[in-house]
Amino acid sequence: MPRLLLPLVGCVLVVALGVGAIMYAHHDDAPGLGLIGFVLIFGAIGFGVRAVLRGRKSV
Repeated sequence: MPRLLLPLVGCVLVVALGVGAIMYAHHDDAPGLGLIGFVLIFGAIGFGVRAVLRGRKSV
């Protein structure tokens, strides 16, 4: 369980960074930053799913 906790906390922080980037891009009218925010969010979700699946296999 502790081995799974660190990657998931990292994923939550990266998702929060992506949401902040999207919100700032919406305010500043910067479409490239919005795209980077979406990439950060979906990449972190993918990494989190992979970490959970690897955690289940080792049990």
